[in-house]
Amino acid sequence: MNIPSELSDEDLLLRMMAGDEDAFTALYRRRQGGIYRFALQITGNSGIAEEITQETFLTLIRRPHRFDSTRGSLAAFLFGVARNLVLQRIGPEQSYVGQNGASNSDCSQPGREKETSAGWDPGMEYERSQMIEQVRRAVRVLPSIYREVVVLCELEEMSYEETASVLGCAVGTVRSRLHRGRTLLMERLSVLLSAESKFNSGKA
Repeated sequence: MNIPSELSDEDLLLRMMAGDEDAFTALYRRRQGGIYRFALQITGNSGIAEEITQETFLTLIRRPHRFDSTRGSLAAFLFGVARNLVLQRIGPEQSYVGQNGASNSDCSQPGREKETSAGWDPGMEYERSQMIEQVRRAVRVLPSIYREVVVLCELEEMSYEETASVLGCAVGTVRSRLHRGRTLLMERLSVLLSAESKFNSGKA
């Protein structure tokens, strides 16, 4: 595959629409991880997340002209498609993902292998993975309107403007939801960490 890495998403889309299969592959590799993680955090189900990721890119293949660059970035468009697919699966009122939701291993990007190095510390890696899982667990029990903005802004590092485009709301709404979502997230993390501390104390 001979696709320059500096090409934008929009450039890759234009090449894809002209019949360049390598351009689609490059675009898929660039964006599928984020779409999968978003779907996983909202649904809590790795199988559904994989299906939504596939359906999102199938939508792009079948109806690429639905993307309008005047309304936002291609990444925002893809997240918007994924969000609509999620809502079709779980409904707009879904606000809680139970304990049978995604596990730590489920949250990894499909096909991604763990990176190793000579300086790899198993203990530090374990602590890091545990903290990441605690954050994900806390995110998964947020009410859906806050969960969406936290995942997009904090975990996927999208701008307020892009997030507003995905959710179809005003930037001010994104800001207020994110503020409330962060507060709820910290409260939930405090509960999880306190429970874990008590559990570890009981084992000692």
